[in-house]
Amino acid sequence: MFTKEDIIAALKTCRDPEIPVNIVDLGLIYDVQIKEENIVDVKMTLTTRGCGMAMYIAQDAKSKIEMLDGIKEANVEIVWEPQWTTAMITPEGRKALGMPAEE
Repeated sequence: MFTKEDIIAALKTCRDPEIPVNIVDLGLIYDVQIKEENIVDVKMTLTTRGCGMAMYIAQDAKSKIEMLDGIKEANVEIVWEPQWTTAMITPEGRKALGMPAEE
């Protein structure tokens, strides 16, 4: 069986190819829900609406989740509310990007 923490760990292996930080530490993951029948729904955003890698990142997230033992299906939805800002980057992400700890 899998947990929400397992899903987050899988998502930490996904990266925006243009930014050297995983999508969790970038603050792009807004919600993870485990539904009956081992279906996972993820709501995420991107750093910009015009991101040319949107489909790649969403598909990568879906694939990584579906590789977890016991998951039947993963649905990854890209949303734009709330709008992403650099304040959403975790302390680990800020460190990796060479940013100050707090904005």
